Amino acid sequence: MRQYKFLGDYRLRAVFNQLMVSKLKSFRSSIVVIPVHPSTIQRRGFNQVRGLCEGVQLLDCLKTRYETKKQRQSEKGRFQRLKTEQPFELIPEKASLITNQSVVIVDDVYTTGTTIRHAASLLYRAGASSVSGLTLAR
Repeated sequence: MRQYKFLGDYRLRAVFNQLMVSKLKSFRSSIVVIPVHPSTIQRRGFNQVRGLCEGVQLLDCLKTRYETKKQRQSEKGRFQRLKTEQPFELIPEKASLITNQSVVIVDDVYTTGTTIRHAASLLYRAGASSVSGLTLAR
């Protein structure tokens, strides 16, 4: 994961892509990936979660809330991660696409579950009928 995510070896997405796509298609749900902060995209050059999901239609309805990123999740301890405030917001014009939908949130790594819980709370407020999470690693 370090090689893929932090060292920018985008080719490694192909190792897990087929497995992730197969699992996502079995859900028969709208697929929402955890958004990556624009500064992360600029530094890394890609969204590591989107790379894992190539081949499925994604619903881009979440974005990061802040212009600047305070601290990388990987630099935080467990307690700090659990106390993280809501880092996302719903894209207003996409909210109606969530209403009465079953949604799967995709992220790369599940550490405390805080990231998925934050995203899920927004999707439920937008009217999602159910929200599940799928991560590559824990």
